[in-house]
Amino acid sequence: MSPQAGFILNDQIVPRLYGAVPRSVLCVGSEDPQELIQDSIVMAAKMIDRVEQQGKLGKVSASNIAYYTVQHMKSGRRACGSSTVDIMSTATQLNGLSKLHSLNEVVSESEAGDEIFELQDVISRESEDPSVQAARNLDWNAFCHSLSKLEMQLINCLVNGMGIREAAELARVNYSTMLNYRNKIAVKIVEYMGADILKTIAELPQWKIGLDCERAMMACRADRRAN
Repeated sequence: MSPQAGFILNDQIVPRLYGAVPRSVLCVGSEDPQELIQDSIVMAAKMIDRVEQQGKLGKVSASNIAYYTVQHMKSGRRACGSSTVDIMSTATQLNGLSKLHSLNEVVSESEAGDEIFELQDVISRESEDPSVQAARNLDWNAFCHSLSKLEMQLINCLVNGMGIREAAELARVNYSTMLNYRNKIAVKIVEYMGADILKTIAELPQWKIGLDCERAMMACRADRRAN
């Protein structure tokens, strides 16, 4: 960009954008007017640079560049792009194809008005992520295929609440033999699944820990306000 183009941008186009953008361009999501003005200046700079490269700097007025910049901003275009497919894009939201909500958005209140329910409370589940369950089931099925018939019979007995002695009687082997099979299965599980498998199964998902912490923090805040 030449000094002449920079002068036109700074002295003639930018003041127009400062006056028009906050009044004409709708803020979407977390956008604010100052951010929109910065985006519009970047877009106007690209536009005037393109005009200069085409040799039309004296033929296109500053008001025209400011006008079309504002029109682009109103349609959802931004300095970083103008996708109408990305659900996070401004243009997609302005077209009504997607809408963003905060997880802290209040969706309902109790009849007494002493309890509120946020979006995160509505969509969250206490159960584990289905994808994690499916992956664990695949690992477990692959592991079971590597066991012998007697070892699988022992696992089924333990799952159904039977003891080692009952499993031994059902398989018609002595107690020490079945106990030895149980120890072998334990070693195989550690070798196949990893040494931290028991810790992984017992610990809560990170998303649930974060959600519980936020709920506890909000409960403490409500108690402080009540007192």
